[in-house]
Amino acid sequence: MPNSQSSIHPTPSPSVVAIIPARFQSSRFPGKPLAEIDGRPMVSHVVERARQVAGIGRVLVATDDTRVFEAVVRHGGEAVLTRADHRSGTDRLAEVAATLECDIVVNVQGDEPMIAPAMIGQAIVPLLEDAGVLMATLRRRFDDPADAANPNIVKVVIDRRGDALYFSRAAIPHGRNLPGHFVPDCTFKHIGLYVYRREFLLHLAALAPTPLEIAESLEQLRVLEHGHRLRTVETAHDSVGVDTPEDLERVRRLVAACR
Repeated sequence: MPNSQSSIHPTPSPSVVAIIPARFQSSRFPGKPLAEIDGRPMVSHVVERARQVAGIGRVLVATDDTRVFEAVVRHGGEAVLTRADHRSGTDRLAEVAATLECDIVVNVQGDEPMIAPAMIGQAIVPLLEDAGVLMATLRRRFDDPADAANPNIVKVVIDRRGDALYFSRAAIPHGRNLPGHFVPDCTFKHIGLYVYRREFLLHLAALAPTPLEIAESLEQLRVLEHGHRLRTVETAHDSVGVDTPEDLERVRRLVAACR
C-alpha cells in the first residue's frame, strides 16, 4: 500500500505577472515614459522596482510606441507593443494579459518611478489569501486633512471589510456636522495600483464604460457599478506620481538625495 503522503500534492502558488502600461502620448506631458531620471528613462525605474517584489515572476511594459519599446529593451527590460487605439490603460493591460498564461496580473503605473516594492507586494496579498477576491488596490491615510478636498487626489471610502464603497475626486463623505467637513478614519487617499485575477481583468475590459466612471473619469468605478467587490489594502507607504514636468523635477531631486 503506497504511503498516503505520497499522493498529497501541494497547491501550486499562483503565477503573478506585472504589466506596466506606458503610453508615449500624454496631453500634459508627451513622451513621459522616456523622461530621464538619474541617467535612465522613467519607465525603467518602474521595471526595476517591480522586479524587486517577491512572487512576481515576470515584468512587462505594455506600450504603443516603438521608442518606449526600444528604450525598455535597451535597459534590460521586456516590452510588448500594443494597439494605439485603446481607450484606457485597463484595455492595454487586457490586450497583453489575454496572451499570457498566469493567474494574477498586477497593473503598475508607468509614471510611478519611486513606488515602493512593498506597496506592490501588499496589494497582491489579498488575492493570494482569499480565492473570493477578484481585484485589489491600495489606500492610505491623509497626512493633511486639507488633501481630502483636493480634486487632484482621488479619495476612496470603504466598508468594514475594507472593500471599496465609492471613489471620487470630490471630498467624500460629507461630514455635515464636523469642522472642515473632514471625516477621519473614514476616507482615504486612493493609490492607483491594481491587482486582478487574469480572467476578471479580461471580463472587466469587455464591459462598456459606466455612467459614474464617465462622470468621475475613474475606471475603477466600472467594477463597483457592475456589482463586483474591490478589496482595498491600507499602506503606510506613499508614492510620487509624475503627471507634469514639475513633478519630474521633484522626483529627480528626491532620487538624487537618495544616492
